[in-house]
Amino acid sequence: MRKESKISTKNLNFFYGTDRRVSNVSIDIPANDVVGIIGPSGCGKSTFLRTLNRMNDLIPFTRVEGEVLLDGEDIYDLGVDVVDVRRRVGMVFQKSNPFPKSIFENVAYGMRIGGVRDKGLIAERVEKSLRDAALWEEVKDRLHDSAMRLSGGQQQRLCIARALAIEPEVLLMDEPASALDPTATLKVEELIQELKKNYTIIIVTHNMQQAARISDYTAFFMLGELVEFGVTKEMFTKPVNKITEDYITGRFG
Repeated sequence: MRKESKISTKNLNFFYGTDRRVSNVSIDIPANDVVGIIGPSGCGKSTFLRTLNRMNDLIPFTRVEGEVLLDGEDIYDLGVDVVDVRRRVGMVFQKSNPFPKSIFENVAYGMRIGGVRDKGLIAERVEKSLRDAALWEEVKDRLHDSAMRLSGGQQQRLCIARALAIEPEVLLMDEPASALDPTATLKVEELIQELKKNYTIIIVTHNMQQAARISDYTAFFMLGELVEFGVTKEMFTKPVNKITEDYITGRFG
C-alpha cells in the first residue's frame, strides 16, 4: 500500500512564455521515500523539480497552471508565503555552490537570514546538519576554514548540510552527484538513504544505475509529460510502457 503523499501535483503545466515545458503532470509523492526522476535531456525533469518549491518564479515570463500540494495545501495559492515554501522544500543543485565563507557560516547562513540570533542554537544546528550530511567528522576541527578549500564531494555534502540547517520537510536534488567522482558519488548516495528517514527526497538523475540503486519510486518524463510512475524495482524489471523500457535499456536517451 502506498504511503500518504507528502507532495502532489494535479494537472500541472508550466510555461516559458507560450512554450509549455511541463504538460498535465499529476503525481503523488509519498512521505519519507526517495523518488527518482529520469528521462532524456530537455524532457522537463529539472523544470518540474523547480515547480515544487516555486524556484521557477524567479524566471521572467513564466507561469504555472494546475496545483502543487504540500501536505494538501496548494503552494501556488494567493497569500502563500513563498519564503516559507522554500524553507519547507529545500534544494540542492547539480553543481556544488558553497559561499566564499567559512564552513560554519555556510551552514549557518540560512538560519541567520531567517532571523535566528541565538548563537548556541546556531552552533547546535550547524553541528547537527553537518552530522546529518555525514561531514562533521571530516570538518569539525576546521569549521572556520574557507569552504572553498573542501573537495568537490565535501562541498556538495556541505550544500546538503546548508539545506538541512533550515529544517526542511522535503529535499529536492537536481543531479547532485553528476559532477562527482565515484567515491564521492557513493557517499552522497549513502547519505540520501540515511536522510529519507527524516525527509521526503526527490532527485533528478541522468544515471539509470543510480536511480535503480537509491530510488523507492521512479518517474519517467518525456517531452514534458509524465510517461510512467511506479515502484522502482517494478519499473526497472517490467515497465508498463514500451517507451519506458526502451529508455531504461538504453535504446535512446
